[in-house]
Amino acid sequence: MSLELQILLPAFLACLVLTAFLAYLGLHVLAREVIFVDIALAQIAALGTAVASLRGVEPHTTESYVWSLLFTFAGAALFALTRGLRKRVPQEAFIGITYAVAAATSILVANFLAHGDEEIKEILVGSLLTVSLKDVGVTALIFAALGAFHFAMRHRFIALSFDHDSPEHDTWKGILWDLAFYLTFGVVIASSVQMAGVLLVFSFLIVPAVFSALFSRRLGVRLALAWALGAVVSAGGLWSSFKFDLPTGATVVVTFGVALLLGVLAAVMMARKGKAAEAAVSGSPPAPGS
Repeated sequence: MSLELQILLPAFLACLVLTAFLAYLGLHVLAREVIFVDIALAQIAALGTAVASLRGVEPHTTESYVWSLLFTFAGAALFALTRGLRKRVPQEAFIGITYAVAAATSILVANFLAHGDEEIKEILVGSLLTVSLKDVGVTALIFAALGAFHFAMRHRFIALSFDHDSPEHDTWKGILWDLAFYLTFGVVIASSVQMAGVLLVFSFLIVPAVFSALFSRRLGVRLALAWALGAVVSAGGLWSSFKFDLPTGATVVVTFGVALLLGVLAAVMMARKGKAAEAAVSGSPPAPGS
């Protein structure tokens, strides 16, 4: 096995594991119109890790993960409860405030750590190249268990995310199912941030979901497109970071941005061609600016 493959293989497998579940959750997040819930939960998870470090807990240990998970559960409970207030205050407002407070608190906590600057950097972009195959395997098992739960309850979760007019949303039953959704979401985020950092986790969650929404309305097709994009971008970003000696997490995030830009341009061109074809069939000229 070449040196390049030895270095990049665990990171690529980690990216595939992250893509598998985060891309699926991204479709729910997009449908719920709570775009920044992921980055808020990721920041809360990172805050838990920072607090654990302040208490003398070594990073990337089981104890550190438990701290991160507990903080994330608190955030998940908050978001499940505030959804019932969305008629008076948009839920994105609570999510944005939570992110800002968690980010500021993380900076304050890092100020008391010996290597505070490194802690903040790792919180943001993670450290994919230090991920071991064991880490990937454990995370894959956690995601597989959560995936089985979501598949078993898929009708319930899909209804809560995609049926905005359901009367169940504002009942205690709906809130409890929302809590189950956010708690599983929290486990995914806490596990992901340990490997990839806040920005990369956010990119894995939302960019594939947005990209797939540009080309299809069907949930199955969108999920397949999201998975494909995550795999291609992961391979391209990791190779570029190795080839040009660039920070890994930041390079993959930028690659996601470039891929989404290309997707937007392609979707616009397809829409223009579609309108031109419709105009040709109907015999009327296309509308100005179309």
